[in-house]
This record gives sequence, C-alpha cells and structure tokens, in this order.
Amino acid sequence: MIVLGIESSCDETAAAVIRDGSHVLSSVVASQVSVHHPYGGVVPELASRKHIEAIVPVVNAAIADAGITPEQIDGVAVTQGPGLIGSLLVGFSFAKGFAYGHGIPWIGIDHLEAHINSVFLEPNPPAFPFVALLVSGGHTSIYLVTSHLAFHPMGQTRDDAAGEAYDKVAKMLGLGYPGGGVIDRLAAKGDPTKIAFTRPFLDKDQFDFSFSGIKSAVMRHLQLHPDPSQTDQQHIAAGFQAAVVDVLVHKIINAAKVKGCSHLAVVGGVAANHGLRNAISHDATTAGISVHIPAIEFCGDNAAMVAAVGYHRLKAGQHSTMEEDVYSRVKFRPVAN
Repeated sequence: MIVLGIESSCDETAAAVIRDGSHVLSSVVASQVSVHHPYGGVVPELASRKHIEAIVPVVNAAIADAGITPEQIDGVAVTQGPGLIGSLLVGFSFAKGFAYGHGIPWIGIDHLEAHINSVFLEPNPPAFPFVALLVSGGHTSIYLVTSHLAFHPMGQTRDDAAGEAYDKVAKMLGLGYPGGGVIDRLAAKGDPTKIAFTRPFLDKDQFDFSFSGIKSAVMRHLQLHPDPSQTDQQHIAAGFQAAVVDVLVHKIINAAKVKGCSHLAVVGGVAANHGLRNAISHDATTAGISVHIPAIEFCGDNAAMVAAVGYHRLKAGQHSTMEEDVYSRVKFRPVAN
C-alpha cells in the first residue's frame, strides 16, 4: 500500500510517500523558520498563509521524488490535530480534495500518534510493548505503546513542555528562535557544573513533568547576573540542559522499569537534541534497556510519520469522512488491543 502523508500542524509544510508503513519513498519539508525568527516564535496567521503558498509545490515534489504518479497512491493520511487551526485547515482541506479527486480513502491522524510511530521508519524498530517519551515544543508526555494504534498515557507536563522551555530560555539569552538547536550547541561548549539549576522531578516515582520552574530559575539567575558573556551563556545553557535532560532520562527509564519493558523510544523535536540522545543512550544501555530514536530528519514535524500511521489505520479499515474537522487541543484516541 502506498500512502501520501501531509503535515501542516504548525510552521512546516510537509508531504511524504510511504510504502507499507515503513519504507520512505520521499519526504519533503518546507520550513518557515526564517519567517517567524524575527518575532521570536510562530505567528499563526503568517504560518497559515505560508502553508497555502507551499502545499501544492510540496505535495508535487513528494510525489515526483517518490518516482510515482498520483494514480499509484492508495490512500492519504493528514494531520488532523492538535496544532494551529489555520495551519491544520490548509493540509486537511487539501487532503480531502486530493482523496476525493482521485477516488481513494483518506484518514485524519493525531500528531502525537504520528510522532510515536516515527520510530518505525528506522531499520530496527522497538518490539511491543515499549514506553515512549514524546518531547517537543508543545508536548512532553510518556506513553505505554502496545501496538501501532494503541497508546496508554502515563504522564505529561503540567505546564511548559521541554521544547517550550528551551525556546523561552533562548529568548532570555537573546539567542533568537527556535531555541533548541542553539541551546544544544552552546551547552556542548559549557560546563554544566558551573551553574547548577534545580531538577524539577516533582515526584520521582511518577511520570508528570514541570519545566516552568527551571525556566524561572534561569530568569532569576539573569536578573542577578545581567549581560552574561559568551562563556557565561555557554555555562547557563549547559546547566539548563543538564537539568532538563536529567529529568527526562530519569522518568522514561523509570517508566520502562515499572512497565517491565526492555525497549524505550524518544520521539518529537527535542529528540534531535544531542545532549538528550547521548544521555538516554548511555543510561538506558547501562540499565539493560534498548533505546530507539528516529533519525534527525524524522524527529521534527514531518509527513513520513503521518503516512506511517495512516497505513495502519487504513489497513484496519478506518477512514475519515468529509464532515470531519481539525482540532487544536490534544484529543488522543487510544485503541484497545
């Protein structure tokens, strides 16, 4: 089965063609970082306008790169939510029209569900059941995953997501948007012991997160030490990242132990963070747990992961109707197996 995936939940317009749920024939992503950089974050109205400009060229490029014709596509999968309503509507409406015009089934996909399935785009995916840490700019959660379509929430952030905290700290330091990559690079040059920030574990035996406190701790440090030098910025970044990573790594490894899982996955935009990738790989291996992290290109928002889920849902006989609409908030739909 060949599935066309479409993603437009935030500020990337993406399309991909996937065969049988795991073979990536093409993946095209049009980023809007340069558009939103001057504003220090995503401007929803600008994002939706850029999606309108990019959707047709991006889909055409994905089909061409896959070496197929539109007539060879068996189904369409598109992000339905959560995300920015204006942005979601562009991809969702296009997918409806494409599927209707070609007489093929289509399915709306939950963005978080797609991120979890991104690990199955890799050569050695995890065996079920496994625990997954989904960590991005908008979401930080832990799930027990028992099949491609069954996800059981274990914990989530109570305030800021980890990626959101990265963006806010980067803004405090005058580093611009997005903040994840630049903080990661600065942290690699700094000493995490120079400036020690609190670890917001909440209850170490539970799986909820809170990152607003560490963001506030960085703010207080900057109020006491304004105009940091480049070296000071590196130490601040290193201390901040070490605190965030320590919490994320502890929680997901503990979740795997509690559920008796020998596999864990880390997915979402922050999974591209080198500090997190290195720490989880080291600590999980020490604990005898196999780690699965998507390639960098599949950590951020992309359409390949959307098509991967779409394959399994379409194969199960599920499809969406023309009356369905997008949604902005988390609306996760675990399926009992």
